[in-house]
Amino acid sequence: MEPAAREPITRGHHARDRVLVAALEVLAERGLAGFNMEAIARRADASKATIYRRWKSPGELLIDAMDASFRPLPMPTTGHLRSDLIEILSGFERLLDGSSFPRLMAAFIDAAERDPRLKSQHAGLTEQRREPLRTLLLRARDRGELPAATDIELAVDLLGGPLFYRRFIAHRVSTVDDVTALVDHVLSALGAVTTGSSPPLGAPALAVRRSG
Repeated sequence: MEPAAREPITRGHHARDRVLVAALEVLAERGLAGFNMEAIARRADASKATIYRRWKSPGELLIDAMDASFRPLPMPTTGHLRSDLIEILSGFERLLDGSSFPRLMAAFIDAAERDPRLKSQHAGLTEQRREPLRTLLLRARDRGELPAATDIELAVDLLGGPLFYRRFIAHRVSTVDDVTALVDHVLSALGAVTTGSSPPLGAPALAVRRSG
């Protein structure tokens, strides 16, 4: 169903933002097959001519829309790797469990496979999403919570990959218990050690699995 009519779009920063929002809405609802200037113009209550003045193709508009939509997750501040990872991965799981983000991500991945420019943009956005995990792991290695030889990039893959797999391949929603178990397994495999008041590795997750 089309949204209620809005004020006709004009030039300026606000106008650009409205077109970008409309583009994301169209992508989420219709996928790549329905992502075209006409549909975006209708959703933004704008003329195609107005949109084409700013973007020469739907691909250029999609790049700007996805770039503008990126919002990094807030960095945890617990000071302990295990609890920091559980906090940030739980926040990411809430994004994956949302109504629009999974559809946007699936459509953008599809588009990136067909357009080299979009593939490059998707790679850049992926790196931005990996950065918080990378930062947490590097800080933990500096504190001595991870061995000095830890492969940080592989650790990021091991932590983030299962959540993507569950949501987009297995079509399953992960719970906080799943996230906790994932963190404990990865940290155990990496040879992580706890410091200070950080809870022992594996205890909550193992308790949950036994009770199930």
